Amino acid sequence: MSKAPQNALLRRLPLIAILSVAVIGAFTLRDYLSFETLAQNREALLTFRDANYLLTVGAFIAAYVVIVGFSLPGATIATLTGGFLFATFPGVLFNVTAATLGATIIFLAARWGLGEKLAAKMEGSEGAVKNIKDGIDENQWSVLFLIRLVPAVPFFVANLIPALVGVPLHRFVISTFLGIIPGGLVYTSVGAGLGEVFARGETPDLGIIFEPHILLPMLGLAALAALPMVLKLFKKDA
Repeated sequence: MSKAPQNALLRRLPLIAILSVAVIGAFTLRDYLSFETLAQNREALLTFRDANYLLTVGAFIAAYVVIVGFSLPGATIATLTGGFLFATFPGVLFNVTAATLGATIIFLAARWGLGEKLAAKMEGSEGAVKNIKDGIDENQWSVLFLIRLVPAVPFFVANLIPALVGVPLHRFVISTFLGIIPGGLVYTSVGAGLGEVFARGETPDLGIIFEPHILLPMLGLAALAALPMVLKLFKKDA
């Protein structure tokens, strides 16, 4: 095997590892990273937290980073757990930090394995592909915040797209951290109220983010993020 194919394979190994673990985890961990597991172990978790607060914070963030970084099932449950263990604040800070770190792992793996080469090809292409690349480049901040603020965009996809179009690392990290705060705050607050939910023997309403009083403000933020792109279009047409 020549050196070039070997180097290409080595660059793709982190992304291959992430995808492999994600597939295995989807079949083996779904029953463990669940609301039922959290409900069954809630007293033990609270007891351990009270006795080892800083250790619990560190272990929680590390586990959350692994869940997101390897696209394992249970990210929503992890967010609820952050609220349950640490209240809305500082729980939301722990959740958003861990999710951002995990997202950055995926971003770097995708950029190292595919993104840099693909972005260079798109930059050197012509026609529609080049126009799409140029459009993203001209409005990177707006696009990055939009894919974070619109609930319909899957988190994994929002981590991959920036890597494949050559977004700088610092822009990805900043937009991810700030862009996931609204949704993270909603689910963390739901997690903070799990004590009452457990007492009633119920399950939390995870569709709350689509309730009008939650969804409309988030869409308003998305519209604000899209405003610079709209203004640029009007300037071009003028």
